[in-house]
Amino acid sequence: MSQPKEPNLLRFYIGHCIIGFALSALFVGLLLWLDVAGLRSLIMGSDIGWLAVFLLWFFHGTIFGSVQFGVSIMLNIDKGDNGPRRGHMTPVRVKADSAKPLQP
Repeated sequence: MSQPKEPNLLRFYIGHCIIGFALSALFVGLLLWLDVAGLRSLIMGSDIGWLAVFLLWFFHGTIFGSVQFGVSIMLNIDKGDNGPRRGHMTPVRVKADSAKPLQP
């Protein structure tokens, strides 16, 4: 009997990181376009504003990529899953007697 093929996790991870960095680019673009908290004015007035934009994109991409990968792993459902793997559980009644009555 053959075992099911394991997924290529590195390709899976890199693909979801790319999605996360694309979402980060969209998010940073919206931050700058809407000038949230005067961020665009602050970046355009600085001589190293490109570094701020790069760092915003990189760190948000790291967060979004990690969240994207985590959610995709948690939502990964095996299509051939036919129920619990430990078998069916049946409740069993167990009689419990106390040896001595409890004293207050």
